[in-house]
Amino acid sequence: MKNSLIITLLFCCIAPFLNGQKLSGSEIREIAQGKFSGGVEELIEFLKLPNIGSDPEQVVQNLEWCRDRFNRLSFDTQIIKTEGAPLLFAEKRISVDKKTILFYLQIDGQPVDPSEWEQTDPFIPVIKEKGEKGMWNSVSWEPGDPLNPEWRVFGRSASDSKGPAMAFITALDYFHQKSLKTACNIKVIMDFQEELGSPTLARAVEENKSLLDADMVLIMDGTRHISNWPTLTYGARGIATATIKIFGPSSPLHSGQYGNYAPNPVFAASHFIASLKDPNGRVIIPGFYDGIVLSDQDKIALSSLPENEDSLKMRLGISKSEAVGNNYQESLQYPSLNIRGLRSAWVGKEVRTIIPEDVEIEIDMRLVPETPGERMVELLEGHLRKEGFYLVDSIPTAEERSVHPKIASMKYRLGSLPFRTEMNSETGEFLNRALGNVFGKKVVNMRTTGGSQPIAPFVKTMDVPAVSIRIPNPDNSIHAPNENLRLGNFLEGIMMCLAILNEPH
Repeated sequence: MKNSLIITLLFCCIAPFLNGQKLSGSEIREIAQGKFSGGVEELIEFLKLPNIGSDPEQVVQNLEWCRDRFNRLSFDTQIIKTEGAPLLFAEKRISVDKKTILFYLQIDGQPVDPSEWEQTDPFIPVIKEKGEKGMWNSVSWEPGDPLNPEWRVFGRSASDSKGPAMAFITALDYFHQKSLKTACNIKVIMDFQEELGSPTLARAVEENKSLLDADMVLIMDGTRHISNWPTLTYGARGIATATIKIFGPSSPLHSGQYGNYAPNPVFAASHFIASLKDPNGRVIIPGFYDGIVLSDQDKIALSSLPENEDSLKMRLGISKSEAVGNNYQESLQYPSLNIRGLRSAWVGKEVRTIIPEDVEIEIDMRLVPETPGERMVELLEGHLRKEGFYLVDSIPTAEERSVHPKIASMKYRLGSLPFRTEMNSETGEFLNRALGNVFGKKVVNMRTTGGSQPIAPFVKTMDVPAVSIRIPNPDNSIHAPNENLRLGNFLEGIMMCLAILNEPH
């Protein structure tokens, strides 16, 4: 009698799952807490695998780890071969009546300089807590010990983006362990060269359109809104880069012997750089902002996000923002032009009294759907010509130097394309319903992010909406030394994934 009562009670507890009933927000929170410690333990092991996308051996190691992990989750996996690094595909079909979500996971990370990190090895993750004077101190933690949500795990790719990938895997692990069905069919594509611009992804999507076919793409990548609330981002800017070299004399010249006679190319470069923007920070290349229109409804939505402009300026250490948009969110809806690097001659201990032979200007332009990269590169090149520069493909010849007082070269690269999904779409309503079940109204919907993601091939080729699920804390130092992930964000990331996987369509 006693055993039958226990069995009856157990069946009553799991019956909602077996019947596909939606979990409550409190149930999701409780489940995530139960998976928290094990998820952190596995994340630490995952982070120990170096993952620089330009290293074929590291790509293979991470691919094999991911393939084994998804096989253990009872997913069917296959390698998608490309001309470069392979992609990994995983799938679990629940029912032909269920909708299909394709999850995009970025597995590679940025290169590291260990000497710049406050730990022995960026690939040996360390859990730290904030101490006096804002210093981060190591914490002695063993699997199974209590975890403080304010602690952080420091290591390359903790936030960008193995942490979000592991939050997703941890949520999947719960359904697998309990032999429970998710509310959707699941497909997963794993990219091992995102930080290199995903050079083979677009073609792979075109060649595997039916394999990747889904009702939506969810991107497990990207930093949260500055409020650190769970964030949904419906678009990303694309990117185009250019290297402009402005030539001076054919070799470095002694500034005492030739100063006042041989022009220094740094001054020509500085005049050109100054010609790119007005004093308020707006790009003044004609046509740069053409085609972009923000409706009154767009502006209201953008201004309604929980952020304080004064606090943001203080955090960034600036007194005045550039006048491209009326606020931070509006500024992200426009293309940007950034000088990301300058090189000429020598500085510091190596400084010397010379007139340099050239100046290199590294530029990146973030793109929006209305401003395709090809057009923006043409505008930049046209502006360079308008400023009086004669363009060459390589080092100018002696004859060209004798005829043209201003000579430059320009090389460019088109990277990720921009994309945008409507926030009031069926996909947006589904995601807000799922996350609202756990977080109530503390969910941020952002029209676009300032950064770039290689998702446009899915949107363009497969004609499906794409949204980024944002988990990491905004102060995570991605791409920089001491990259980190707040453990409370990882815990909420597990909740977010559980909620999405359990939400009926």
